[in-house]
Amino acid sequence: MLSRRLKGLKAYKTETTSAPVRLSSNELPFEPPESLKKSVTSRIKSLNPSLYPDPNCTELKEVLSEFLGVPPENMMLGNGSDELIYYLSAVAGEPSEGVLVTEPTFPMYGISAQVMGRPVVSTLLDKGFDIDLPSCLESVNAGAVSLSYFAYPNNPTGNLYSRDRIQKIRDEGVFTVIDEAYYHYSGESFMDEALKRSDTVVLRSLSKIGMAGLRIGVLIGAKEVVSELEKVRLPFNITLPSQVMAVVMLTEGRDFIEESIEKVIKERERLSREMAGIEGVQVFPSRANFILFKTLFDASLLHGEILKGGVLVRDVSYMPLLEGCLRVSVGKPEENDRFLEALNGAMKSLQ
Repeated sequence: MLSRRLKGLKAYKTETTSAPVRLSSNELPFEPPESLKKSVTSRIKSLNPSLYPDPNCTELKEVLSEFLGVPPENMMLGNGSDELIYYLSAVAGEPSEGVLVTEPTFPMYGISAQVMGRPVVSTLLDKGFDIDLPSCLESVNAGAVSLSYFAYPNNPTGNLYSRDRIQKIRDEGVFTVIDEAYYHYSGESFMDEALKRSDTVVLRSLSKIGMAGLRIGVLIGAKEVVSELEKVRLPFNITLPSQVMAVVMLTEGRDFIEESIEKVIKERERLSREMAGIEGVQVFPSRANFILFKTLFDASLLHGEILKGGVLVRDVSYMPLLEGCLRVSVGKPEENDRFLEALNGAMKSLQ
């Protein structure tokens, strides 16, 4: 028989609708140059799929060490950050102890806790989408909460939480996970603290910088913490093609990645300004590679009208505090132009 936990569980909602321009999944919009593709293809051709991949990801960890500025022994790799979140929900604290989640945020924090049978202690963000510290501390002190997740910047709101609020919650004896999937678009990090403390780890991802298809997440923490967490990692969890492709991308493709990140940040600022100039559109500040915005219209209707204009964005209005909100990923300049045209048209058609 399947566990009773499944009855109250909702699967993570993905957006699979077809559209000429897809700005719904926070992917890097720029395609690698042909020379880089050829290098990847050349390495892939030499692989033997009959063999298991390197279980320790030795070469990839060495490259990541240089890319992230972290010793290999301070990192653990996962099949996307999702796998690492599952591990943390399984072993950070005890099964009976609660997991603190501030909403709205990335749903996998709560889902992974529910899968493990742990109580999810949910608190709402304040009106500025920052951590409601009194509410969080009240929840922590009211019961056994041993694990907390904070997306930094937060998805889908795009803002950075106040560091001191995270630190005060951690000071209550809560193991703290800082998910920095969008670090490259904010430049703000808890990395130094994670390397020195036994109660803090940082998550990074290659998905937002051009390698979403490879599914590689990185957990960074103190050596002794990483060593303990490695006990629960599934063997051969990073496929051979993913290891090889990531090495090529992070070495030969380093300039491409860095230049693409700069372009996205520049386009994010332009897109925010132009969206704010459309009557009836409220744009929220973002330090990520996406922008949250709100109108007075029903979000599902606006979503549909924008889709008629050939652009797919993400409807996040089902999440707490986000009534009327949509999220748009920052695309190429021409894709952003098409989105602005579609948004303008949608707003006029609904008035």
